[in-house]
Amino acid sequence: MASSLLKVTGLQVAYGGIQAVKGIDFEVREGELVTLIGSNGAGKTTTMKALTGMLAAQGGDIEYLGQSTRGKGSWDLVKQGLVMVPEGRGVFTRMTITENLMMGAYLRKDKAGIAEDIERMFVTFPRLRERKDQLAGTMSGGEQQMLAMGRALMSQPKVLLLDEPSMGLSPIMVEKIFEVVQQVSSQGMTVLLVEQNAKLALQIADRGYVMESGLITMTGSGQSMLDDPKVRAAYLGE
Repeated sequence: MASSLLKVTGLQVAYGGIQAVKGIDFEVREGELVTLIGSNGAGKTTTMKALTGMLAAQGGDIEYLGQSTRGKGSWDLVKQGLVMVPEGRGVFTRMTITENLMMGAYLRKDKAGIAEDIERMFVTFPRLRERKDQLAGTMSGGEQQMLAMGRALMSQPKVLLLDEPSMGLSPIMVEKIFEVVQQVSSQGMTVLLVEQNAKLALQIADRGYVMESGLITMTGSGQSMLDDPKVRAAYLGE
């Protein structure tokens, strides 16, 4: 069995004075695509912020690459390859697409490798090549999501965290984004995907966790959860 790159034990996180995460356990093993599903306000984004050092844990522990992340800032974790594409994308709106991609590689020194990876991003996201000299702020939401993912991949992450990548996108764009997530995963990237579109997320995930009111209430393979009547009723509208 592949080793755990990310292991969460008894994690508790407060956000805005509310206990948003109430003691959860989960893990992401090397090469897996794991999804965390749940309704709005379940604590998914708070969990992601704790994983990346943006929020401090009140209790429990997060281990990344076998070591506790306590006391480590977001900057340290990015340097170690734990990289998040945040909800709302967060692209640099006054920079071009190419400049945004370069920002993803700001910790790297290998100029030739960076140029190769930019070309790879343009192959993965042909829409970005067409607009490479355009300011990111003038792009559609779907294009910005592609750019945010491309920028994260430029940092050569060991674990890619995606927080609600389909939010606010047209159905065609959602399909394209999920194709790319699947493609990146099939190339061996370890991915943790937080997503409200439970059906699409479970269809591509190796394993899934359901989060409700700050607790993990169910886990299983992506397929077994798709087939589960409780998951179908609560999250798949069936």
